[in-house]
Formats: sequence, structure tokens, C-alpha cells
Amino acid sequence: MKWKYLWTALLVSGLLLACASEKDVETEAIEEEVMVLENALTEDEKEAGWMLLFDGEDPFGWRAFNGTDFPEGWTVEDGALKALGLGGDIGGDIVFGPVDFDEFELEFTWKIALGGNSGVFYHVVEGPQYKAPYETGPEYQVIDQLGFPEKLEDWQSLAADYGMYAPDLEGVVREAGEWNTSKIIYTKNGASYWLNGKQTVSFVPGSEDWTARRNSGKWDAFPDYAKQTKGLIALQDHGSEAWFKNIKIRQL
Repeated sequence: MKWKYLWTALLVSGLLLACASEKDVETEAIEEEVMVLENALTEDEKEAGWMLLFDGEDPFGWRAFNGTDFPEGWTVEDGALKALGLGGDIGGDIVFGPVDFDEFELEFTWKIALGGNSGVFYHVVEGPQYKAPYETGPEYQVIDQLGFPEKLEDWQSLAADYGMYAPDLEGVVREAGEWNTSKIIYTKNGASYWLNGKQTVSFVPGSEDWTARRNSGKWDAFPDYAKQTKGLIALQDHGSEAWFKNIKIRQL
């Protein structure tokens, strides 16, 4: 009988230790998750050359396209740069003014209001002859794919290279109001767009296929579209509320 009680005690102790160990693992996982700060770079990212474009509080470096000040149509809300939806086809967009980028990797987190439309541009050029970033800069399309009130062409879809390359969105589209993670990788030898961990678009800038699309008629009114391979990063206010955070970039 004593052996029976001893065996029972050992069994119970083992179960308690296993539960405690499992709980410790869960706690460590939670603690590890908490340690991933928003709008911040890890030491590894800093060593790899990543640059943070927004710290979650101060919109330093961001200003109106062709302007000098941070516009009234944007604000900082809960650690995100927020477009208030006051812009339109022309006007309301902002650029990160201090640095031009050529070959780069850009990551950002975003969400869009119901039925909303926005975008992220790169290689944007300013000047009195240009009214909006899309006249010169390629666009990563940000849009409510599920709730946009009009029919979307494939080249207008979420995570497309707008007007150029249609995306593969299977399994990665989220509803309006939910956060998404996106990435743009651009080099002269190849570019790709990513959404929630999936590559949606890839192309070779300046290739025969790219040039044919560039010259297909879509950009006839904007002869300088995608002619520059170095320029500013821009965020669009296209008349919808949109939020952007964790915006970071590194030169390649």
C-alpha cells in the first residue's frame, strides 16, 4: 500500500511539474510577444541598416506633397499616422521629406476604413509641374478589397502595382478595419510586393514586359511616371480614413 501511495504522489507531482513547465512556456511566449514594440527597431534591425520613418508620436520628417508642413488632413492617433479622409484625387498626400530612396526594402502596417482607398508610393518626385505623387511614383495599392463600393479591375486591387501588375490575393485579404502587414522590395534587378506574409506581385523594372505595360496608354497623361529610380516615399489620402504605423525601410 505504501508503494501505491508513493506512486500516486510521484504521478501527481509529475503532472504538477508538467503543468508548471507548460505554463512557463506560455508565459515566456507572452512575454516575448510583449517585448515586440511597435514603431521601434530591434538591435538586429538597427545593425542591418533599418531606418524608422515614424516613432508613433511625432510626425517629424513627414510633410505635405510639394509643401513644407505636416498638413491638417493628417494626425497621429494611437501610434499611427492617420489620414482623415479630407483629400481626393489631387491634394492631401504626405511625403517623408528628408531622404530619397533608390533600391530599398520597405515594411509598414496599415488598416483602411470601410469602402476606403489609399496607397503607398515610392520614387516620388516633387515640383510645380506635378500635382500628386502618382504622376511620378509607382503605387502599392491600399484599398478595402471586400467592401469598396465600385467594381475593382484586377490592376486596381489591393497589393497591386497599381495600373501595372495585378496581385495574387488568395488567402490574405482581411476586412476593413483590420491591421495588415505589407512589404515592398525594389531593386533594379527585380521588385516584389507582399501582403500579410504572401508575395502578391513581382516584376523586373525596365524589362520588356514592364515597358510594354508602362507604355500601354494608362500613363499617357503622366509622361514622367516611373521614369525616376530614386525619390520620396509618400502616403495617400484619397478621401478615406487610413492608418499607417511600423513604417521602416533599409537601403539595399
